[in-house]
Amino acid sequence: MAEDAERIDEFMTEAGVFFLATVDGDKPKNRPLGLHILKDGKIYFGVGDHKDVCKQMQENPNVEIVALVETDFLRYYGKVVFEETYDMAEAIIAGNEFLQGLYNDETGFKMAIFHLEEATAEIRDVTGKINESYNF
Repeated sequence: MAEDAERIDEFMTEAGVFFLATVDGDKPKNRPLGLHILKDGKIYFGVGDHKDVCKQMQENPNVEIVALVETDFLRYYGKVVFEETYDMAEAIIAGNEFLQGLYNDETGFKMAIFHLEEATAEIRDVTGKINESYNF
């Protein structure tokens, strides 16, 4: 299982930017993200808790992440589980000057950290053929 998460984390690192799809009422919403951290066999992501994306995931935790590397793409989908403590977010922010400028006492913004459970990751080629599949 940990090796599976490592493979997905590596794919997203190679892609650089990936897209997170949520649902806003009955409309799909996508946005680019880049932050992902592999820890203890889970891939964690961060978004501002003041943003619509966070509210959308709280209302409907079903999401999909898509990343593209050359002609292969990743579909990683499941249910969002938010971290209950702020420890991981604080550690991430402390190590990133850009994030320190966004998430601080002056702005009042906080980072919400989440991972996916009941999840599936598929790496497909341009024809749609699944070359790799993982369940988390």
